[in-house]
Amino acid sequence: MSKKKSFPLRIDPKIYAAIERWAQDEFRSVNGQIEFLLRDALKRSGRLTQAFPSEEGDAEAND
Repeated sequence: MSKKKSFPLRIDPKIYAAIERWAQDEFRSVNGQIEFLLRDALKRSGRLTQAFPSEEGDAEAND
């Protein structure tokens, strides 16, 4: 597994709370949920040049 880049993220508390609830529903951490959402957005926009498997299972199974 490749090393991940760490960086601070400032986010609206209401958005964080919504992502936190969603992450709990999907049995992910908030960080994992944010990464999942970003990866999905990149795939949908055609900006992801290589496939990255989900750390917590196959992302395609949730589509």
